[in-house]
Amino acid sequence: MTQLRVRDAAAFLGISDDTVRRLVDGGTFTRATDDAGRAVVDGREVAAYARERSTEPTDPASAVKSSARNRFVGIVTDLVVDTVMAQVELQCGPHRVVSLMSAEAVRDLGLEVGSVAVASVKATMVAVEAPARHEDER
Repeated sequence: MTQLRVRDAAAFLGISDDTVRRLVDGGTFTRATDDAGRAVVDGREVAAYARERSTEPTDPASAVKSSARNRFVGIVTDLVVDTVMAQVELQCGPHRVVSLMSAEAVRDLGLEVGSVAVASVKATMVAVEAPARHEDER
């Protein structure tokens, strides 16, 4: 069983440590103790909780159908626009997403700092990395 420290589970879910503890107290997550005596929760339970609460964008700005399954609703936090190109930065929950596009596209979309936008990502290759584990943790 994959175990996550309370603070790590909270960071992955975008909630506070106290909220994770309340979820433990409410029976949503099973509390255990790791070899160092720290409180941990079951990684599978955290994953199921995250998946149940994941939402398709419901903002009217994102009411379009798309083949892209990786869609992130966020707020524009920075724009760098020159005569031809632009860099648009979105904060989508705990994730920072940066897109390079034409300045014309920024104008057509009416993007400005503070506006809501959806970043759609469709890639032929996505790399997944995992932290190295010690031999005794396997």
